[in-house]
Amino acid sequence: MKRALLGLLLVVSVSCGDMVRQGTGSSYLSIERLEAASGAKPDEFDSVLASDLVTVVDDRPTIFEDVGRVRFALRMKDPGSVESPTAPSPANAITINRYHVRYFRADGHNRPGIDVPHPFDGAFTITVSETAEATFTLVRIQAKREAPLSELVASPAGVLSTIAEVTFYGYDQAGREVIVKGNIGIDFANWGDPE
Repeated sequence: MKRALLGLLLVVSVSCGDMVRQGTGSSYLSIERLEAASGAKPDEFDSVLASDLVTVVDDRPTIFEDVGRVRFALRMKDPGSVESPTAPSPANAITINRYHVRYFRADGHNRPGIDVPHPFDGAFTITVSETAEATFTLVRIQAKREAPLSELVASPAGVLSTIAEVTFYGYDQAGREVIVKGNIGIDFANWGDPE
């Protein structure tokens, strides 16, 4: 009985370790930074996004998509020793080619199109050999025109606080799948426009 339990514990711990190491490749990705900018101010990135649902530009209501920016770092599963560190080679590079955004709330109300915006998939391609940075759509224009966000436009005091879970998918140079996730907070509202 004790041996069976010990064997099961070993299998579970090995399985968890494999998940942390992202598959069977010699390298993996970490997210060094995940931040976002309002489409109305696309150069002002922050660690939490204040997503403006409608921005008045030249006296016209305008809807912008919001952008995310991610910085990836390539890590080696076997980093070597202090005296002889293992350096990544071109064969260890990882290419990211798509992503998935899912919104959820801390209170558990997570029905897409009712409590939170619908999830979506997007694509971009970047190869990480040491570090690399990419921008992507974090909040689509369509989401701002659909429930529940469209309902906040008429309610200036209304704010919807969510967390966006962004999952990045790719592969190493041997074709093995790599997945890495990051989270960022988003506060949706019809924020006041600067004069």
